[in-house]
Amino acid sequence: MAEKRDYYEVLGISKGASDDEIKRAYRKMAKKYHPDVNKEPGAEEKFKEINEAYEVLSDPQKKATYDQFGHAGMDGAAGFGGGFSGFGGGGFGGFDDIFSSFFGGGFGGGGRRASNGPRKGNDRFMQMTIDFMDAIFGVNKKITIEVDEPCDHCHGTGARSQSDIQTCPTCHGSGYVVTQQRTPLGVMQSQSVCPDCHGSGKKILHTCDHCHGRGYEHKRVELDIKIPAGVQSGQQLRISGKGERGANGGPNGDLFIEVLVRRHKTFVRDGNDIRISVPISALDAILGTKIDVPTVYGDVELTIPAGTQYGQQFRLKGKGVKGARTTGDQYVEVTVEIPTKISREEKELYEKIKAKKGHESPFEKFKKAFR
Repeated sequence: MAEKRDYYEVLGISKGASDDEIKRAYRKMAKKYHPDVNKEPGAEEKFKEINEAYEVLSDPQKKATYDQFGHAGMDGAAGFGGGFSGFGGGGFGGFDDIFSSFFGGGFGGGGRRASNGPRKGNDRFMQMTIDFMDAIFGVNKKITIEVDEPCDHCHGTGARSQSDIQTCPTCHGSGYVVTQQRTPLGVMQSQSVCPDCHGSGKKILHTCDHCHGRGYEHKRVELDIKIPAGVQSGQQLRISGKGERGANGGPNGDLFIEVLVRRHKTFVRDGNDIRISVPISALDAILGTKIDVPTVYGDVELTIPAGTQYGQQFRLKGKGVKGARTTGDQYVEVTVEIPTKISREEKELYEKIKAKKGHESPFEKFKKAFR
């Protein structure tokens, strides 16, 4: 007989997981391997293993025993003497409620009815790439999408009139049909969507002349998207009602657009601040100078003081991104460029400076620290 796996490993959680984390992990795994959904070989055995792990870890007393003694402590526990006992454990009482949310039903004749009322559609996601400057100042973009929208004539019912909507005779308005199957775990009751009304619980006598009973119209629409000033790469914009169509006359989901901002060749954004690196000559760094520095708002004069060092930064207040509450700054980093080729006259001038009495190079100062 194969050795049992650790219950925490079965549910994919750590030993210190909270009750909520255990329940969420169980719901996810059980939904994936439920026999009504997963028809792959071994899915049913996996499903039993998940249920067994949850029955122990959801019961504080059993969990404490398992944490101390492992599987050996479960051999004498209620429901485990001759193997997995089913779905009756104290900590497992919520099983029916959990699966009613997945499949509209439960086990052993219990279970809640699946909702056949209007349901909102799923959300949709897309990406939009914009230029750096458009992100700084904002921009309007047009996009074209295809979307299913509720029919304007029948308002999503699919019927010509309200009198044409009757209760489905197959499922009697519940929207689902119930089947029972005998398994090694006992009698399993499952629910599936009614094949005649497709879960609506209604039968349409005369369909809408405009949408032919579908309840929606497939449209190609153009949307004006307003990108706000200061948007950052990765932010999302929400467009209401442009997602997937709803069910049973429910509203559409929403469309979420993730904004991606292209890099700029000069400017680098850091939150609401902007950073830029500008080169100056060695002489300008020594003697000081004034330069016109590019900003997103145009050139700004910047005074470079005498003795400026390589990598020194200067702040241009208020020249960053205008945010909702504050405006960022621009930081200018100076890089000093050393010429690789100089004229004979320039070399002579540098030699005179070097030979001047009292001149001491930075390296000579550095070496003195070791004497």
